Amino acid sequence: MNTQTADTLPTLPAAAPRPHWRSLPAAQQPDWPDPEALRATLSELESYPPLVFAGECDQLRDKLAAVARGEAFLLQGGDCAESFAAVGADQIRNKLKTLLQMGAVLTYAGSVPVVKVGRIAGQYSKPRSKPTETRDGVTLPAYRGDSVNGFEFTEESRRPDPERLKRMYQASAATLNLVRSFTGGGYADLRQVHAWNQDFVKTSRSGQRYETVAREIDRALNFMHACGADPAQMHSAEVYASHEALILDYEAALTRTDERTGQPYDLSGHMVWIGERTRQLDGAHVEFCSRIRNPIGVKIGPKATPDEVLALIDRLDEDREPGRLTFIVRMGAGHVRDRLPALVEKVTASGAQVGWVCDPMHGNTFEAPSGHKTRRFDDVLDEVKGFFEVHQGLGTHAGGIHVELTGDDVTECVGGEVYADDLRQRYETFCDPRLNRSQSLDLAFLVAETYLDR
Repeated sequence: MNTQTADTLPTLPAAAPRPHWRSLPAAQQPDWPDPEALRATLSELESYPPLVFAGECDQLRDKLAAVARGEAFLLQGGDCAESFAAVGADQIRNKLKTLLQMGAVLTYAGSVPVVKVGRIAGQYSKPRSKPTETRDGVTLPAYRGDSVNGFEFTEESRRPDPERLKRMYQASAATLNLVRSFTGGGYADLRQVHAWNQDFVKTSRSGQRYETVAREIDRALNFMHACGADPAQMHSAEVYASHEALILDYEAALTRTDERTGQPYDLSGHMVWIGERTRQLDGAHVEFCSRIRNPIGVKIGPKATPDEVLALIDRLDEDREPGRLTFIVRMGAGHVRDRLPALVEKVTASGAQVGWVCDPMHGNTFEAPSGHKTRRFDDVLDEVKGFFEVHQGLGTHAGGIHVELTGDDVTECVGGEVYADDLRQRYETFCDPRLNRSQSLDLAFLVAETYLDR
């Protein structure tokens, strides 16, 4: 498996022509045991219809341009790693419900347009810190997401299987169909703000707090209706799909040239991002994403330097186009206040208009005494507060949050109404711990209040 770091990658001469991404080292790619089976799968995927449309990617890029200009806020959230087994109406509706509720809180209490983007319909692949996992003296390939292998710790399950890429496509298509049906079929109508909360208001403090906002929204809608106003935007919601562009063979197989513009788009999702482990400047992921027209995100950790960030802008946003590039900052609560200011200052001074988004999840992970990977909700909240403090101090725009969450009543992150002893009860994630619905709403209220304090 190729896991070269930026320190070991070749340096390209300044005048050299840009290479094809396949000629560059690609980190975090599976060791497919049967190259012929992989080629057959990719050939079939290339014949499949796109999962999204180029025009939708353009719409999202325009909305993210408003985020970059300080005129809107990005809410991006969903599973750490989606599961084929969870492609059902109930699970997808619950995730969508949580995003819609968070969006309602942020829009109304924060007085800001909210761009809603799910980690959904494609987040089936995960980078890993080690290529293998050892249990009781047995070493097998690490679980890399349902798109690559199975979670069960057996040799058969952990063997990478390219047929899973087709299952990933099918699961993503089914998920997108459900999301479009829910958002366009009345479920996302703002008059449903109470219905989204009926199963929740009596059992959760955040649900009760949300109900207060829902009543205020209801009164505002009644007032608008009495005045003869009934905007179409109130009856549906735009929820875009995003995922990490990790398995490059899959992303390339779903890349199409748009007839309108003659430009290539990765039509596996509206927005794709490059992870902290794959953002090598001379690596295949940066090169691939530099050639597609989608809005692009890049995860930025505490070790990133201002020069690296500026170089990423040069590679991924040569035309300095607002909405093209979003930096998703994952510093950790202990680093965000110290490490982020230099990056924001240098980028701002360069004149580039990028979106700055806080991922308060990945820098705050630890192992509980029970052996569960978890996060303290207080650390999540503190990183978000630190992110806002940095931007407030610099006079720049804190553009959004990027959160691993679920609409289910899981017990994976400690805090709120979940205690360390509760982790065993409903710890359901295959990879990293997610906020449950109550914690997600608490976070939305914190962000809305912080936003109003600007």
